[in-house]
Amino acid sequence: MDTQVLTYIFVGLSFALYIGIAIWSRASSTNEFYIAGKGVHPVANGMATAADWMSAASFISMAGLIAFLGKDGSVYLMGWTGGYVLLALLLAPYLRKFGQYTVPDFIGARYYSNAARLVAVICLIFVSFTYVAGQMRGVGIVFSRFLEVDINLGVIIGMCIVFFYAVLGGMKGITYTQVAQYCVLIFAYLVPAIFISILMTGNPIPQLGFGDTLVNSDVYLLDKLDKVTTELGFNAYTENTKSTIDIFCITAALMFGTAGLPHVIVRFFTVPRVSDARKSAGYALIFIAILYSTAPAVSAFARMNFIDSVQEVQYKEAPSWFKNWENIGLIAWKDKNNDELIQYSSGNALEGVKPDFNNGRGLSGERLVNNNSDLSNSNEVYIDRDIMVLANPEIAQLPGWVVALVAAGALAAALSTAAGLLLVISASISHDLLKKTFMTQITEKQELFYARCSAAVAIFIAGLFGIYPPGFVAQVVAFAFGLAAATIFPALLMGIFYKRLNKEGAIAGMLSGLVITSAYIINYKFINVHLNSADNWFLGISPEGFGFIGMIVNFFVAFSICYFFKKPPKSVDQMVDSIRNP
Repeated sequence: MDTQVLTYIFVGLSFALYIGIAIWSRASSTNEFYIAGKGVHPVANGMATAADWMSAASFISMAGLIAFLGKDGSVYLMGWTGGYVLLALLLAPYLRKFGQYTVPDFIGARYYSNAARLVAVICLIFVSFTYVAGQMRGVGIVFSRFLEVDINLGVIIGMCIVFFYAVLGGMKGITYTQVAQYCVLIFAYLVPAIFISILMTGNPIPQLGFGDTLVNSDVYLLDKLDKVTTELGFNAYTENTKSTIDIFCITAALMFGTAGLPHVIVRFFTVPRVSDARKSAGYALIFIAILYSTAPAVSAFARMNFIDSVQEVQYKEAPSWFKNWENIGLIAWKDKNNDELIQYSSGNALEGVKPDFNNGRGLSGERLVNNNSDLSNSNEVYIDRDIMVLANPEIAQLPGWVVALVAAGALAAALSTAAGLLLVISASISHDLLKKTFMTQITEKQELFYARCSAAVAIFIAGLFGIYPPGFVAQVVAFAFGLAAATIFPALLMGIFYKRLNKEGAIAGMLSGLVITSAYIINYKFINVHLNSADNWFLGISPEGFGFIGMIVNFFVAFSICYFFKKPPKSVDQMVDSIRNP
């Protein structure tokens, strides 16, 4: 049975499982639709939280980033996992004790203001749609490569699957679907990593294998990778090139952003007791650590195998995986010296930033300036970093069923997070905007109807992001984390631990964090891309790390503004005291 048929079988079976779970666990009330009836076991919730959080960025893009950035990519490992410690200690149990449905619910009640609730909804929607853009791009990449369908059709299929179990099942359906998706994605991530670790180092444990010696050699894998990358003109794989302040800010932005992600926070509303919220965070950390401790190994294996398989190879004899990814525009080759050999080294292979896709548009939505090569360097290969994990089994010549498994795992990662994000958007619109603000007289049945309608609209918009994506997966997701750190996290933290903060301070803080962070990231990532370098950044801080600065601005503005207005009412003080008591 060939790889294509196996891929259809694996993906089809996983989709059937998700739909079956959605039918079995469909929501019949707003309580079940928003927070799964508060009846999810901590272990199941930890697994669902891990799947909700380990998105296409974690499964597809993170290892690709580390493969190209080397040691600099460790900021993603430290930031994303460290954020869960903050979430477990500072937010999760208190928000669970508050006992409502959404993050804007807490902000609206804590800051006794529908205006604060509205600002929180705007920030939440901004963060969630930014984040979901990366997930839909991941869906598009997997469908276009492994299922050999047009990317637009692939995104539409993904939309339909998410629509079915998100709209029908709500949080209850999504929770148990995400448990299944975690099992699929973690198995799909570990199996090829173990295979490749054995082939390259003889060690069946990837976490140890990438620090081991190569098979039939006394040379360590990382030593060889350092030597090969420096010979090709790249920085040594195990050396940092980013400045200390940039590493600190990126790590901090990802940490505080993780603790402020609304679709992750709401997961802790679904457990029966406050103590279960902490337990869920602990289990989630364990489940997440399995993948995150494996990612550095996958990165090193992928970079080494990629170089070995293409360097100085005749293009007409290039491996089939190279041609397959080239066909969908995620690898491109330009023969600069007309020797018909593939030359991979430091520098841009092409004058533009992305190769053509479907006669004119790359998956990122960017166009080539022209289709000529960049003659200022000798590199002839363009490779999109998002393909490294997906192509890794093919590069290593693993069996077809492993390739099919990775495709199913990547879709599970992207769809699980997309569903969680879309449900958060849906709940914010139906519960916070309609029920709590503009249509306070609607019944629970009407609210559930509006929740499903808003989920459908959100899925449609998410699909547009998949068809017209704004950037590669981790870039877009880093944007979302920066926004969450600069807007939602400070409002939640101060809402719990600083009773003097009033509605005026909270609103001003959230808006200032949103504006300054968005402006900085949009300027360097989407408008003045040619200025996106350390020489032009504020204090040398990259757009990925600027969310930390936005967070500091939020805190400063909130603290400053709140003293110009009267203290919160006593009822708010009593509410804060209540959620802070064990």
